[in-house]
Amino acid sequence: MFNLFGLGKARTKFGKWLDQEGITQSDLERKANLSRRTISRLCNDNTYRPKYETASKIRKGLKSLGKDVPNDFFWM
Repeated sequence: MFNLFGLGKARTKFGKWLDQEGITQSDLERKANLSRRTISRLCNDNTYRPKYETASKIRKGLKSLGKDVPNDFFWM
């Protein structure tokens, strides 16, 4: 299955949500002050579980973009 943003790569639930919301990984990277690798892992690696600090930065970054991440993405 191909998707517009992932170029056919499997996406995590979080990655699919970002795509639906029209948020690019680059935008989130800048707003959350996290590395490209971290954001990529969140969007493409189903086994990756972010630390509390990372999840907190993502929530703040998304909030600055006018979005709230659903709780079930980070089990908080």
